[in-house]
Amino acid sequence: MTKTAPKTAPDPIEFEPAFIAGLKAIFEEKIVFNQVLGLKITSLQPERVVARIDMKPQLVGHYAYNRVHGGVISAGLDAMGGLACMAAIGARHMDESPEQRLHRFAKLGTIDLRIDYLRPGIGEFFELRAEVMRLGSRVASTRMEFLGPDGKLLSCGSGAYIVS
Repeated sequence: MTKTAPKTAPDPIEFEPAFIAGLKAIFEEKIVFNQVLGLKITSLQPERVVARIDMKPQLVGHYAYNRVHGGVISAGLDAMGGLACMAAIGARHMDESPEQRLHRFAKLGTIDLRIDYLRPGIGEFFELRAEVMRLGSRVASTRMEFLGPDGKLLSCGSGAYIVS
């Protein structure tokens, strides 16, 4: 019986400042609808992305309760699923320059999206999280969460994205 050395986990991937800045510029500035939503990236890791939306009057869906509109939740979670794909693709191609990796996102698009609204979206701000469950050569599958200021899960979603 031969002994094999224990497998060690690979070093975690860290994105370069140029890649992070480029991805933030695409997500927060060039995708103008994300500006309308007020989506701001707060954490960008290969395995999970996090963003925030501050509540504002333009996002109200129910005036009597100051509830965020369901379309804001859906659009925000869809955007986060796409961002998670961008991060996963960026991590997969670390042998390329940040500029080369940022050009890979031109063909990214939503194929399927499912949102479950679990609780009313009431709060001063919301946190959105997303992760890629599987990144294939053509399609990526994601899972997303929409949380209130207290960290309570308000909505969740899953999406499929074309990545090639």
